[in-house]
Amino acid sequence: MTDGLPMCVPSQDLPARVRIHEVGARDGLQNEKTVVPVEVKAEFIHRLAEAGLTTIEATSFVHPKWVPQLADAEQLFPMVQDIKGVALPVLVPNERGLDRALALGARRIAVFASATESFAKANLNRTVDEALAMFAPVVAKARADKVHVRGYLSMCFGDPWEGAVPVAQVVRVAKALMDLGCDELSLGDTIGVATPGHVQTLLASLNEAGVPTSSIGVHFHDTYGQALSNTLAALQHGVTTVDASAGGLGGCPYAKSATGNLATEDLVWMLEGLGIDTGVDLGRLTATSVWLASELGRPSPSRTVRALSHQE
Repeated sequence: MTDGLPMCVPSQDLPARVRIHEVGARDGLQNEKTVVPVEVKAEFIHRLAEAGLTTIEATSFVHPKWVPQLADAEQLFPMVQDIKGVALPVLVPNERGLDRALALGARRIAVFASATESFAKANLNRTVDEALAMFAPVVAKARADKVHVRGYLSMCFGDPWEGAVPVAQVVRVAKALMDLGCDELSLGDTIGVATPGHVQTLLASLNEAGVPTSSIGVHFHDTYGQALSNTLAALQHGVTTVDASAGGLGGCPYAKSATGNLATEDLVWMLEGLGIDTGVDLGRLTATSVWLASELGRPSPSRTVRALSHQE
């Protein structure tokens, strides 16, 4: 290791470049019990951009009652929307949320669906099919305005109420979500139970159903320490979009067994070692997570951040 980077030993049959879809500012902060000042959130996003991240999910236009931490979306988005060369997607739960986002000039939005009935009920208070019906006009309106649409699909590998989720069930909902007109699909391992063979089987099944690998991103949680191995399995299948959260922040407010997201620094360390280009400066990114950890008053959960910054 030199200068805080791993030895680069490329592996065959892996993508040359991976786009990191950074979710720390939205998914990472949404569960913080103490409200993070909007100025800190804006500085966090600016620092992430300066570290080389080119897709940074900024906030969510959900009703403040459901996610109080993101009640400042209208204040925050104008503070960051002019960052050059950076896509700033925002989560929208319905048409009202979409209208709020479009009014501020958002050009990339995301909707959040579930592969299971239990989580759809807990998170959206709807059945799976009712949620898809709710998203249909949202996606159509966004597409008519030439806005890029990402479809999140949660509980793709396991559900805290239903247990293991059949691959065919996930494929059905994923295909329905893409058929609405989504540009991109993010497969969420919301409670972190996936293993590499399961990942590759789901990806192959999605391909067979007509969803191309080029449209798929992966979103792993590290509950059982499997996030990086699952990511590598996805890369071996050809996936080039990986969701991660700076410092490993975040979980899921409606799934109590969900621990943090895959840490962006841990992901970058692995990708650097494999010779895969990310465009991210690991030193600057680590410094950003150390800074945010100090703002939150606790150490970063990321092993790489702790190793490089000597945090205890």
